[in-house]
Amino acid sequence: MKTLRQGKANFKSRLADEAVVEIETLPFNEDVLVFLKAEHARGRPIYIASASDRRYVEALAGHLGFFTGVFGSENGLNLAGEVKAQRLCEAFGEKGFDYIGDAAIDEAVWRRAHSVYIANADPRHLAEVRAWAPEASALGMRKSHWHEYVRAIRVHQWLKNLLVFVPALAAHELGPGLGACILAFLSFSLCASSVYILNDLLDLRNDRAHARKKERPFAAGRIPLLRGALLFPVLLGLSFLIALFLPWKFLGVLAAYYALTCAYSFTLKRKMLVDVVALACLYGTRLWAGAAAVGLAISPWLMAFAIFIFLCLALVKRCSELIDRMSKGRGDPVGRGYRLSDLPALQSMAAAAGYVSVLVLALYFNSDVVVPLYAHPNWLWVICVLLLFWISRVLLLTHRGEMHDDPVVFAATDRISQMTAVACGLVIFVSQ
Repeated sequence: MKTLRQGKANFKSRLADEAVVEIETLPFNEDVLVFLKAEHARGRPIYIASASDRRYVEALAGHLGFFTGVFGSENGLNLAGEVKAQRLCEAFGEKGFDYIGDAAIDEAVWRRAHSVYIANADPRHLAEVRAWAPEASALGMRKSHWHEYVRAIRVHQWLKNLLVFVPALAAHELGPGLGACILAFLSFSLCASSVYILNDLLDLRNDRAHARKKERPFAAGRIPLLRGALLFPVLLGLSFLIALFLPWKFLGVLAAYYALTCAYSFTLKRKMLVDVVALACLYGTRLWAGAAAVGLAISPWLMAFAIFIFLCLALVKRCSELIDRMSKGRGDPVGRGYRLSDLPALQSMAAAAGYVSVLVLALYFNSDVVVPLYAHPNWLWVICVLLLFWISRVLLLTHRGEMHDDPVVFAATDRISQMTAVACGLVIFVSQ
């Protein structure tokens, strides 16, 4: 904050001192690149004029390789708006240059340029500019369609929040508690989506270097970062608003979940093993929330099973990420507490946690708690066999490098996993 009070240029300079931007992972507007390369082939000199720190601008120019020179913020001068317009006029003369911009602040430059180009143009902004510059040209139209926002909030990840139904289902109390469970599901889903957006904004660097995550809406530049910064608090507010219709204990669990997931996003995900324990706890919190929503005491058997099965899935997630890096010839992951050489140990931990979860389930099926709930409890042992098969298959696919980097998405989309879940449901039905 002290540096920011000294001016934007000094603030940007300090950021450039502290932060390394991997230029090769940044999303580029292909329409602009095609246009610039064509103009370069015609022999026109091309310059980058950016309000970013000059060091970043020079790095970008060096990466792309066809720029004649650069202008950037330096020596306490923030190169934006009127300042940029004046600097370019001093270099090339009034109306002596064409200018490509993408924001309202670029109007000061456009008005003193010979030709106006708008990159990634928003239809409304384009119409406003053409009101005073009819010949303005668009280089690509902004395409932040609604489905990009659906991807950003990761609706498919809401499957995890179905866990809030499990405590009532396991206690055979789902009927009277169905309404509360649905509200809890919606509240947790909106809260989780808020955190997903925040995490994407914080993890842009790693996402842009990831084979699949680089296509996420924020990493790929399909949704402006500012909109993400505005969207995540709105979703969080709606989540807590819904929670007000549920018992106060649920609100406390939701607050604890949000605090833990923020701690994970900011710090814990960079800590060796702390990250996977935190992920397992986040899964378990959903069970705790489901019990709180319907006023039930959560079963210690359920919590014990959840701890081990979710730890297994968290470790599988880390294993799949390391295997993906190894297959692409990359080094140790950046911003994580793991090395590629840790893979065998993580695989052993995942197997141990998975098989212990089956052991806990077997002990539960053999306990006195089960007898009053099921007419034919012996059939439940089939679930242990099915779960052993599923966990073993997940571990083997992970070892082969065929596992999705999110095991929950894998479980929801994999045909054999779906069949295993249906088989478990049938076993529970015949055990009633």
